[in-house]
Amino acid sequence: MTTYKTIAAPANASFIERKSEFIGYIAPCRTEQQALDFIGEIRKMHRKATHNCYAYILRDNNISRHSDDGEPSGTAGAPIYEVLKREGLTDVCCVVTRYFGGILLGAGGLVRAYANGAKIAVESARIKEMRSAVKMKLSLDYSLYGKTGALFGEFDVRVQNEEFSGDVQIVLFVSEEKSEAFTAKLIDMCNGRVGIEALGTEEFDFGK
Repeated sequence: MTTYKTIAAPANASFIERKSEFIGYIAPCRTEQQALDFIGEIRKMHRKATHNCYAYILRDNNISRHSDDGEPSGTAGAPIYEVLKREGLTDVCCVVTRYFGGILLGAGGLVRAYANGAKIAVESARIKEMRSAVKMKLSLDYSLYGKTGALFGEFDVRVQNEEFSGDVQIVLFVSEEKSEAFTAKLIDMCNGRVGIEALGTEEFDFGK
């Protein structure tokens, strides 16, 4: 079963450390080209910055890269990468921009600062927990509709749409690993008086 964590949309946050400004940017990226484009955008935005250090982790070909962009080796790109890895994120790119404030931070100080830049960028983003899910369309009588709530909660079902006409029609997502047990229990609960149409399998954000 496909399960991974990524972010929903670009986010950023900043802080000052001994007069140096650090700005952490993070964005979802599915390909290396998208990651490189994002890095290019940040560099263009901050042409006068002292450093634009980055890391990205992608599911596509299991690619991961990081760069210190002129900072002492191992003090910037690697700490950014370790934050992304520790958070279990993939298909993401993080750039931490630094405007030097005139006070040297030392190797340890740089590692802490760049790691913090990545950390606050992650904290400002909304995490998506993506899993393989089965999409279904249910058709059932109004008298059975009231029973669905507890069952949906038990199986962490996410309802996409509901229509109330001659009967109740519900389009939902349930994780692939739970779909068989959910279907069996639903049929039992409704004494077989439920229509179930499988609409395929796709990745779905269960982190909402």
